[in-house]
Amino acid sequence: MADQPAPQALFTLDNTLGAIVVGFAVACVIFGILLTQGWTYFSRYNSDSTLYKLLVVLILLLETTDQSFIGHAVYFYTVTSAGNATAVATGTTTWSIILQQAVGSVVGTIVKCCFATRVYRFSDRNIFITGFIILLSLGQLAVALIFTIQAFQLPSIPAVFRLKTLATISLGLGSFTDVVTAASLSFFLWRMRTNHKSAANSLIMRLVMDAVNTGILTTAVSLSTLFLFDFLTGNLIFAATYFMLSKLYAVSFLATLNARRVVHGRGTDHEKDDTSERRGTTARSRTREQEEVETNMFHLGTRMPTLHEHDVDEVYPPYDLKPGFPPEAMRGYQPQFAL
Repeated sequence: MADQPAPQALFTLDNTLGAIVVGFAVACVIFGILLTQGWTYFSRYNSDSTLYKLLVVLILLLETTDQSFIGHAVYFYTVTSAGNATAVATGTTTWSIILQQAVGSVVGTIVKCCFATRVYRFSDRNIFITGFIILLSLGQLAVALIFTIQAFQLPSIPAVFRLKTLATISLGLGSFTDVVTAASLSFFLWRMRTNHKSAANSLIMRLVMDAVNTGILTTAVSLSTLFLFDFLTGNLIFAATYFMLSKLYAVSFLATLNARRVVHGRGTDHEKDDTSERRGTTARSRTREQEEVETNMFHLGTRMPTLHEHDVDEVYPPYDLKPGFPPEAMRGYQPQFAL
């Protein structure tokens, strides 16, 4: 049975139109941060594959559409309905504010599936946990699309509380997916630590902190929206927090891509410096961008570098070997190399 709408007497200009305007303003700020992240990506990682570039472009286009829908809704209720101050609480629901919810859900699903690929790589291709995360993401998207279809039949925005069950399931699935993703990344990364202090451990801790921070931010906003929607049904403050949600997903995704150079440098800069001092020349002739793509670029994230047989000799050449020194004497020698 459908949930009952909230009493109209509880709605005021501040907690309806005011909440939407404030949410739009904050969303504009986050959208600006997202555009900056996009510019940073294309200026730093122009050697990335076409797939990654298209994915970034898709997210930027979807978020631009999302922000345009929010702007249209604000314009409709503040300018077009200027003669009716309570239009947002009593008037017809505009199409843009409904479609914004659908576009935001699509962005969130894309980002979560991308983060699921990180879990897949760090978990040594564990298809069960990866499939579970993807299933949760697609499940939330399905519920959100059903919510969108039914929302077009509502007479006004406050009537959205009739769809409380669908909204609660969608937001709850989103929060749970964020927690599972962050916990999985942290767990599998933690298992990769070594028993002694090394650059590898520092890199792993940095990746763990990034995963936790990303999950905490999006989960906090999702739970806040869920709480406001379920327990403060006499206003539209939940819309203000929801306007920010998909943009936070997009920002976290691009921030992960843009952080590759920083993470890569923390793990290998001292190694390259040590090699240069010992050899007097640059350890490698490849460009920095090519090196990043080969050593720490994977499906939408950062991974541990793969060492090949010649890498140890390239970083730690046996300078101390005298002419005629038998190579067999080096058997069992374990060079200490940094990540």
